Amino acid sequence: MAVSETIAAVATPPGTGGIGIVRVSGPLVPAVAEGLIGRVPEPRLATLADFRARDGETIDRGITLFFPAPNSFTGEDVLELQGHGGPVVLDLLLRRALELGARPARPGEFSERAFLNGKLDLAQAEAVADLIESTTEVAAKLASRTLQGELSRRVGGLLEGVICLRTYVEAAIDFPDEEIDFIADSQVGTDLRDLIRDTEDLMASAHQGCLIREGLNLVIAGPPNAGKSSLLNALAGTDIAIVTAIPGTTRDLLRQQIRIDGMPLHIIDTAGLHPARDPIEQEGVRRAQEQIEHADRVLWVFDGQADPDHLGFDAGALPPQVPVTYIRNKIDLTGTPASLTHGSSGPEVAISALTGAGMDVLREHLKAVCGLSASTEGVFIARRRHLDALERVLSGLISAAQVLRDTAAAELVAEELRQVQRTLGEITGEFTSDDLLGRIFSGFCIGK
Repeated sequence: MAVSETIAAVATPPGTGGIGIVRVSGPLVPAVAEGLIGRVPEPRLATLADFRARDGETIDRGITLFFPAPNSFTGEDVLELQGHGGPVVLDLLLRRALELGARPARPGEFSERAFLNGKLDLAQAEAVADLIESTTEVAAKLASRTLQGELSRRVGGLLEGVICLRTYVEAAIDFPDEEIDFIADSQVGTDLRDLIRDTEDLMASAHQGCLIREGLNLVIAGPPNAGKSSLLNALAGTDIAIVTAIPGTTRDLLRQQIRIDGMPLHIIDTAGLHPARDPIEQEGVRRAQEQIEHADRVLWVFDGQADPDHLGFDAGALPPQVPVTYIRNKIDLTGTPASLTHGSSGPEVAISALTGAGMDVLREHLKAVCGLSASTEGVFIARRRHLDALERVLSGLISAAQVLRDTAAAELVAEELRQVQRTLGEITGEFTSDDLLGRIFSGFCIGK
């Protein structure tokens, strides 16, 4: 990428610290170095220097590092000034760099230039921000994996398989005289099935990585007076919801974000599901069912005293694609021990939201379903856009297999594969739009 502008920013967090860094990238880096320290430093050699203002007065004394293009993070000439970490000092250094021709960097612009100059692909660039923002050791480990190219490598392997198959199919279209019998060749169907299987495996890893990055959307649901709001309060550690003995106290949605060992959980408490006659209660039930449809997991709370086998509800209220954890509440009244069991209908945790018995068991269970306690071998950090793209890839491959099975139309199979190839390219940035890049890099911190 040919860039005419030079950018500069403070690359360390706001506030006072022992060391602060000003980073400069672009074609004017040698001129900025001459103006600030009187010379261009030796490449990749830490050098002690005085940082000088326009009138020659010393602003600070610190370390300079010069990375000439293309062997730098951005692929351009990069200068780093490591001075004392006072905000006034760093502001003076930044203002001096701007006087010498640089302009303030936008959020994420250094990483954006690294992507545009081919130093990182888009998935790796996103992993830079994910690594910085990691709130758990597991999230940091998976973000580092993505930065090292784990996601890109697996997407690349899938892409190679799609390209090879598409090449064969299009050869059958373009060179009919070469005796490539596309219809009779069962290998095409076999290759498509292999690609579908590999995509499903990749989606499973991406989904786990996405949960670890973004957290789990948990919907607390169940019949009235089962203790749903008490469970929300117990998980949050404070009285978020009003709790009474009157059934139907909660009529609207209550939202709360909590963390379990750094893992974000987005919890939604809903109105009790029952045949409501009151218009307000009906709207509450409708909203509850809508949230259940979009949940990552439902915590179905039931009163273990009144409904010992948790079957006293309409199974149709829970969509089959949404996983469910059954919460046997009020064990302080039944004498049931706190426990986690796995039955034919799914996991069940016995708790008392009132006394807190079993809450540690529930928290460990939620960590496990998020992937925080399970093996993360082969898992990488992922974003919702990666999952969306992989879902479209899977849909395209399944459509191609169906077309092959029903019509054996090579042109239609080739078109599905072309769309799949383009969608895979969106993940790594081979095919992307300026709008998408703007949304991605605007979420980065300034200086990165």
